[in-house]
Amino acid sequence: MAAEAGATVVRGRIGSRFVRIAKSGDDFATDVDVVAEHAMLGVIRRYRPMDGVTAEESGETGPTGQARRWLVDPLCGTVNYAAGTGPVGVNVALRELGQVTGAAVADPLAGEVIWTDGHRSFVRHGTTDRPAVPDTTLRLVDLNLDAPTPTPHTMRTVRLLADRRFQIHFRPRVSSTSLALAWVAVGKRAAYVTEGDMLDNVHFAAAIAVCLAAGCVVTNLSGGSWHRRGGGLIAAGDEATHAALVVQIAASHGLGDQRLR
Repeated sequence: MAAEAGATVVRGRIGSRFVRIAKSGDDFATDVDVVAEHAMLGVIRRYRPMDGVTAEESGETGPTGQARRWLVDPLCGTVNYAAGTGPVGVNVALRELGQVTGAAVADPLAGEVIWTDGHRSFVRHGTTDRPAVPDTTLRLVDLNLDAPTPTPHTMRTVRLLADRRFQIHFRPRVSSTSLALAWVAVGKRAAYVTEGDMLDNVHFAAAIAVCLAAGCVVTNLSGGSWHRRGGGLIAAGDEATHAALVVQIAASHGLGDQRLR
């Protein structure tokens, strides 16, 4: 319900004038981000008034030290949206005792919600739910080129994008929204790759949860636990795709088997 509330706001403001709100550096939000987040928090407060919340625009609110905390990103892909294009996503995840037990990623332009109850993942269109099924047939791999903070000296995603071996095996896409991560769970992407810190990240928590529940392979960029601080993320629809990306990321970063050079 919270994701759908945010998506309704985002969808309803497409093509309208917006107010730009400066953040750090060249990053910015819009009044649409703020209004969508307010709508999402209204749903959460209505049904779970004593839960904690960490939201992209308003930060941490609610009682502190709660076992239940909501991670809210009302508009992932703000620059796309401000340009009058997509894709954009609306993300919400519920973390209980350190584990995400429910999450939803809404695609306001397609009218879909990819969601999980913590055990299985589904795609909702209108009032109909169908199981989320990964599919790597198209070999589309989305690369997030937004540099994390602090910016690494060498972004492995940038090196991977320029690597001819990667271009031979996969078909790169760059869409600058974590909606593309959720697409791995439903077969619209074979994989998603990003730098950065994934732990309790409002941009990625919901999409990681739907990928895990759909049976995707999710690790850091080295093939280890994605919980490691600053380790980045690979989410792949199957083991073979994941294994190939781990090798190619390592090779493009100068850490792989020299025979691949």
